[in-house]
Amino acid sequence: MVLFGTCRITYYNDTSTERSLFMARRGHGEGSIYHRSDGRWAASISLEGGKRKTLYGKTRREVQEQLKIALHQQQQGVLVTGPQQKVGQFLVHWLEDVHKHTVRPRTYERYEAIIRLHLVPGIGHHLLQKLSPQHLQAFYTKKLDAGLSPTTVISFHKMLHLALDKAVQWNLISRNVCDAVTPPHVKRFEIQPLNAEQVQQLLAAAVGHRLEALFVLALATGMRRGELLALKWQDIHFATGTLQVRRVLTHMPAKLNGKGGYVEAEPKTEKSRRNIAIATFAVEKLKQHRIRQLEEKLKAGPAWTEKDLVFCSMVGGHLLSSRILFAQFKALLKKAGLPDIRFHDLRHSSATMLLSIGVHPKVVQELLGHSQISMTMDIYSHVLPTMQQEAIGKLNNVLEG
Repeated sequence: MVLFGTCRITYYNDTSTERSLFMARRGHGEGSIYHRSDGRWAASISLEGGKRKTLYGKTRREVQEQLKIALHQQQQGVLVTGPQQKVGQFLVHWLEDVHKHTVRPRTYERYEAIIRLHLVPGIGHHLLQKLSPQHLQAFYTKKLDAGLSPTTVISFHKMLHLALDKAVQWNLISRNVCDAVTPPHVKRFEIQPLNAEQVQQLLAAAVGHRLEALFVLALATGMRRGELLALKWQDIHFATGTLQVRRVLTHMPAKLNGKGGYVEAEPKTEKSRRNIAIATFAVEKLKQHRIRQLEEKLKAGPAWTEKDLVFCSMVGGHLLSSRILFAQFKALLKKAGLPDIRFHDLRHSSATMLLSIGVHPKVVQELLGHSQISMTMDIYSHVLPTMQQEAIGKLNNVLEG
């Protein structure tokens, strides 16, 4: 037996004598977890009016999670009876009590805004068990008519699908209505990578720039902006010409830690934690950058905050403002006479160049930190026709001898 807040949870088998003993002693709202003869775990919780609700799961931990949410919802005045719970109530508690602790801060921030600004006002009044595909289809259409992009509406659909999957798992609903809804069609986003000549133009314009090494490293490694801004000197090994990606700089909502702001966090996936070989050209630029940074440190004196950051502010802190970085990048593009692309397109440029010179897609996947090679192949499919032509040409040479 363990204590759970003010409620007592007892673990026992379906045939245990202990079950009947504790069922007699439990007070209102007190939950019990037990192992059923069919192999599933279950929890029983008291509801208003003397009724009881049973929660089911494949494991004890799964049921304990459900019970925790149910008890918390009771304390907050949210009825856990299926016929009474509304969509808005379920979504709020799904996010705050379950999903918040499993996603990155920026993902939580985005989901919280979607629920608060769109889903609760739009479909939150419906009973969870009565939510239909027609409700969702009408909601999506209304949002599109209001001027929201198909990509934005699809993000609503994906988040809602995730939440309702949990409702199905908890036996609150029998099916996920999102499966019966047709989300908006989105045109394939065309990335804007720089070609080899344009890369040379950008690098020439960046010579002498305070963040020259950042732009070089972005092109040489394909690292994400958050990875670059969280990179520390301890992560770089000049002797071997390699670096380690171990953290990212991300924005933390005030609702999560009480103060908000930028924080260092774990990479998004296990594949994002990676070791990268650095081109000699980039290594030399990093060495030059290190000398410049030490000079800035001496000039700043006591105002300097030592964080071991490779790319930092004039006093050693994080480069917190994306606007400042983007403004400098846009100015650099203009100076080089290049198209107005996003900073993230440097990552695409790096990958495209690697694939174009014949680097195996698996190697590119590992360098970029993609979770699956299919993601790499899908994003950079525009390079594949050229690669196929080159491969057939090489095969033809072999066949002809």
